[in-house]
Amino acid sequence: MNPLRAVGAGVLTLLHAAGSVTWFAIRALAAAVRPPWFGGQLLGQLFRIGFLSLPVVGLTALFTGAALALNIYTGGARFNAESFVPNIVALGIVRELGPVIAALMLAGRVSSGIAAEIGAMRATEQIDALHTLSTDPMRYLIAPRIVAGVIVLPILVFIADVIGVFGGFLVSTNTLDFDATVYVRNTVDILERWDVISGLIKAAVFGFLLTLMGCYHGYNAQGGAQGVGRAATNAVVSAAVLIFAANFLLTSLFV
Repeated sequence: MNPLRAVGAGVLTLLHAAGSVTWFAIRALAAAVRPPWFGGQLLGQLFRIGFLSLPVVGLTALFTGAALALNIYTGGARFNAESFVPNIVALGIVRELGPVIAALMLAGRVSSGIAAEIGAMRATEQIDALHTLSTDPMRYLIAPRIVAGVIVLPILVFIADVIGVFGGFLVSTNTLDFDATVYVRNTVDILERWDVISGLIKAAVFGFLLTLMGCYHGYNAQGGAQGVGRAATNAVVSAAVLIFAANFLLTSLFV
């Protein structure tokens, strides 16, 4: 009933969770850089996380770019600034919306899937069986997924950037009466190399975070089927929160 005790308990729980995640991440990174490596597992995760996520990332980026162009045109019309639509769409997609939206879509698809898969292995004692076979679960299960996320997400984000800018181009030239040549020229002129690179750096960090959360919650799942469900839910929520927090920190560094 003591409110100070409740606050203290909450702070201690938060610190314990942060320490547990940090130690798990250190172990995962150590497993990723030291042999033996399981190439087959890595290739499988590259396919599952990367190729199978292309449709949802592409469609999301297309509609996001189209909607962004419409909203910027509507807002710019109030200040006679409609000509800035291609500039703002390109910068908004490449620097912010492309990495964040792609990461959030993968958090829903990949983080939950990883947590459910590894959580089911924990519930059925398959992870314990790996220890019996002298196979480190960190190297066999965790490291390939995290490395795949770091590799794949920048590629997906680059594709999402192209599709998102193309979505804004389609709406602007077909609905808002922009000249296609002028739109493309303005887009190319406004973008700098660092705009693209900063977005890809964000994507690599987001890929690490969303796969880390899926692996962490799945690896520590308890309570059978209900525990697996909780692990999948917690993985998505924690990955989304960390993505937004990391996006703010990285944007502050890159500005």
